[in-house]
Amino acid sequence: MKKQLITVSIYTENFIGLLNRVTTIFTKRHVNIESITASKSEIENVHRYTILVEESENLIEKIVKQLEKQIDVVGAFYHLEDQTIFQEIALYKVDIENVCESKFKEIISVNHAQIVEIEKKFVVVEKTGTKADTDALYNELKPFGLMQFVRSGRVAITKQSMNISEILHNNKKI
Repeated sequence: MKKQLITVSIYTENFIGLLNRVTTIFTKRHVNIESITASKSEIENVHRYTILVEESENLIEKIVKQLEKQIDVVGAFYHLEDQTIFQEIALYKVDIENVCESKFKEIISVNHAQIVEIEKKFVVVEKTGTKADTDALYNELKPFGLMQFVRSGRVAITKQSMNISEILHNNKKI
């Protein structure tokens, strides 16, 4: 089976230890999690994990079925790349001595990034986009004295209309 990037959305009650149980399901099937984000969802008292994996659709379908069997999971879904709208955010801490160069300012502008903090010894730049976008800016900023770099996990919504509240209610999960 062909591996591809797949976004898994898991809606859960917010209980201690649940994230560990969720990630263990991926680990037992030898699936590496590329990124994971957690936040409240559009449903009151229900949280959402958004997990990015590179794996075969067949295996992820089995994992989603296994996730849905967990007591505190109210719903689990997976989506292929062309079925979602997604973004990541990255922060870059750059040595202040190098930011006065016009090339630095041009790189920030061309990449639709922005400066979010200026301190005595560094500048923090923010970029929202795909992993490829944030990696490209990383490569361009590295020669300017990149001191730190951090990228969030993927946040994603589906392109197709998906009334999650209704789906979970119909399945008697909420």
